[in-house]
Amino acid sequence: MTSTATTKDRRLGKGLAALLGTPLDGEGNPVEGARGVETLELSVDEIENNPFQPRREFNHDEIASLAESIKNHQQLQPILVRVVDGRYQLISGERRLRATVHAGLSRIRAEVREADDRLVAELAIIENLQRKDLNPIEKAMSFRRYIQEHKCKQDDLARRLSIDRSTIANLMRLLELPQQILDWLTAGELSAGHARALLPIGDEAIQLRAGSKIIEERWSVRATESYVSGLLKSEEDTETGRKIVNATRQKRRQVSPHIEAMQQEMRMVFGTKVEIKSSARGRGKITIHFTDVEEFDRLREVLTTGSRPQLRIAG
Repeated sequence: MTSTATTKDRRLGKGLAALLGTPLDGEGNPVEGARGVETLELSVDEIENNPFQPRREFNHDEIASLAESIKNHQQLQPILVRVVDGRYQLISGERRLRATVHAGLSRIRAEVREADDRLVAELAIIENLQRKDLNPIEKAMSFRRYIQEHKCKQDDLARRLSIDRSTIANLMRLLELPQQILDWLTAGELSAGHARALLPIGDEAIQLRAGSKIIEERWSVRATESYVSGLLKSEEDTETGRKIVNATRQKRRQVSPHIEAMQQEMRMVFGTKVEIKSSARGRGKITIHFTDVEEFDRLREVLTTGSRPQLRIAG
């Protein structure tokens, strides 16, 4: 039986191979922006950084080890670059480039590829995801930047990268946490599991104090979840007396002004409470409340006869 992790790695591998070769979109069509390939040796000083590189931290020991390998065995795989405004710009292979410089070498083997900004951003994300080089916040920020710059939805990005949409959604939710918690997460003092457990707490001060407790007392993720669950059930922080709001539940209860306007319109028509719940994918349900048998009969009459009022959808 193939494990879930292996399946995901294989999907990522196919996505990376497709992008490095002939990129395909979610429907298997060639992606525009990637055409010819040319291999040559470049001076390391000629190559500019990849502006879409999501990784911010590089392990010094790893770079030094790779540098030693390059000196002893030469460069096994070329880096990828493109030409932008007459200059070579890195697409992928930043670890190899850094290691080459660290080794004191002045030239590096590179493949020159024609690629647009969108493809370069996808290559950078996939390469780092596959090698597990990014910390959770770097991943989340790379997803957010891509979605903002290319004006797409999480579903679109998930399809192009061949990963689950839930992976993108769960990581991007971490960006809702206070900056101090994000810093702890980036430094490895908190795990993504710890951070996700803190999301339902709708109070930054309490989130920060909980984060400190996790680090100081070395709580497991399960212990953190149990602590947060207890806080939410009590609805009050015993140490400060502050009321605790379940942020996740509150977020679910929030409705857009458009939905609220339609709810009010339908309440006026039916003369009773009406609730509309809608998902980001356009699915949803309308709930019409009644308090007794007589009201139920009245609503059934309104809904089943041709004489019911014409609904006007609020704009």
